[in-house]
Amino acid sequence: MAATTLSGKTLFITGASRGIGLAIALRAARDGANVAIAAKTTDPHPRLPGTIYSAAKEIEAAGGRALPLAVDIRDEAQVESAVAQTVATFGGLDILVNNASAISLTGTLDTSMKRYDLMHQVNARGTFLCTKTCMPHLKRAANPHVLMISPPLNLDERWFAPHVAYTMAKYGMSLCVLGMAGEFRPDGVAVNALWPRTIIGTAALQAIPTIGVEERMRTRTPEIVADAAHVILTGDASAHTGRFFLDDDVLRSAGVTDLSQYRHAGVTDADLLPDLFL
Repeated sequence: MAATTLSGKTLFITGASRGIGLAIALRAARDGANVAIAAKTTDPHPRLPGTIYSAAKEIEAAGGRALPLAVDIRDEAQVESAVAQTVATFGGLDILVNNASAISLTGTLDTSMKRYDLMHQVNARGTFLCTKTCMPHLKRAANPHVLMISPPLNLDERWFAPHVAYTMAKYGMSLCVLGMAGEFRPDGVAVNALWPRTIIGTAALQAIPTIGVEERMRTRTPEIVADAAHVILTGDASAHTGRFFLDDDVLRSAGVTDLSQYRHAGVTDADLLPDLFL
């Protein structure tokens, strides 16, 4: 059944040490949720903020319970151990957020096979593995959700030609939505995707050399994705599955008409940079 809060719910969020994953975790924490932070960063990165331990402190300060887990989602044994620890610690599992992702916006000739493998192992394989591992526990939950942070499927050439390797890997996550929503509909598990309308101002932008300081001001904050995720995850799992949601559409459908809180000062909607896949 639908609810208005995630209080007491247990979330397993991949890549939650920073960015969108952490924002989703903090929004849930403000409801009093339990959050398992499944990410690789245990020591401070020289250029990127956040570790699983700093994220845990933020989650607990926001009112939630946190379980920091050092997990490489490419490793089956590590994922299985992390999910088992989550269930043992919190008594079950209600929500999986597949947020972890690797990116390289490079053409075919400029994409090394090492980078190709990383993107496919993290994005497509990691999403499949985490969902497969969490599903037996989700089936036993009340109102269980799986949410992929992945784009709507669109087979137009223009979404592939500039960076076919990345698009293939990211669409692998979206294809999981398409298949798993149907597969697990009889079990009452919702499987959906959420994607931002605009580019989101996270540390991941540093991986995109074409986006400079001025362009970064033309982004929305991660909180818009987190608030949209909250709307989806408190919704009725039996009523909405197999959907490809956009963040601002979700918020508007929930009655949010002023989205200026998610913009930088002085930036208008017309200034915002549309997302890569929209």
